[in-house]
Amino acid sequence: MAEEHHNSPGQSSTPKRSRTWIQKIDPAVLLAAPQGVTLRSIIPHGSSQWAETARIDAVDDQDEGEIQYFLKVAEGELGAKMIKGEYASMCALYPHVQHGKAPRPFAWGRYDRDEPEVFFLLSEFVSMVDGGLPGVGEVAALVARLHREGASPDGRFGFGVGTCHGSTVVEHGWHDTWEGYFTETTRVLLGMEQEAQGGDSEIMELAGRWFDRVVPRLLRPMETEGREVRPVMLHGDLWHGNVGIDRIMGEVVVFDAAGFYGHNEYELGVWRQEWNDFSQSGYVEGYLEHIPPSWPEEDFDDRNLLYATRVNILDSILYKEDRSYRQAFIRDMRTLVEKFPGGFEEWKARHDEGKKE
Repeated sequence: MAEEHHNSPGQSSTPKRSRTWIQKIDPAVLLAAPQGVTLRSIIPHGSSQWAETARIDAVDDQDEGEIQYFLKVAEGELGAKMIKGEYASMCALYPHVQHGKAPRPFAWGRYDRDEPEVFFLLSEFVSMVDGGLPGVGEVAALVARLHREGASPDGRFGFGVGTCHGSTVVEHGWHDTWEGYFTETTRVLLGMEQEAQGGDSEIMELAGRWFDRVVPRLLRPMETEGREVRPVMLHGDLWHGNVGIDRIMGEVVVFDAAGFYGHNEYELGVWRQEWNDFSQSGYVEGYLEHIPPSWPEEDFDDRNLLYATRVNILDSILYKEDRSYRQAFIRDMRTLVEKFPGGFEEWKARHDEGKKE
């Protein structure tokens, strides 16, 4: 359940909560705790637009050493999707960033109650410093390690469960090609955006050309003539609010993933957004020192704009009272449509002609 950027000028569809589910430790959480540990107390900790969060203090039964856990709780059907998606994402991400670089997920489940249904995620507690942006080198190395090591288990793109961008559920499914994944899921998201912001025939006409010409033009060359896009584990929403610095170890920590297996460069789409502190000079360049742009290299910036367009579609769904995200993705769609009117076919003709020379 990726947390969204809190400095947005718009209002998100944040659920209103009339009660709290973190006043005491639920029996289901007690059962889900690692063996040999006794959970003692719970106190509110941190903040979330979509859930309640708390720290649980515990004791190791053998040496009586102190242990702390992080608990996230959300209600209802949407809450179940949020919690399940984040748990699955963090389970897939955690092994590839080395111990201590992401909170270890332990369990997710349902509170021991009937109505309303309440769901929880129990994970390792990491104390992080307040404020401050991790250095370029540390962030770049961590993200590159995730992308190098986190290969899709069966070579397909997508994810086995839906994940959430704030309160927006993204159903990934499984796809054999990156172009297929990106096209199908982004079409669904654009339909959701039309429902959230109101239907607009001009947007849909522009989007039709964007899907028919721009998407194949920028993605298909990477998957033709024997070339392949390697599907790797993505955090899925790597803005600065989902990255911190471990107070004890001083290391970069990533959390609140909304992961799936995709093209590694997709991770950098959100780094283009002005509200994201990772848009500052150096972060993209630092990453590319570890993993260079995919072929054709000259398309890198346009692919980045393509991916950033999808990020703005997601945020336009989420922040229903803020029209700026819709305006941004319209602007970026138009830029790409005007740049690539001939689509993939024009590129292929030029590419084939170049091979003859």
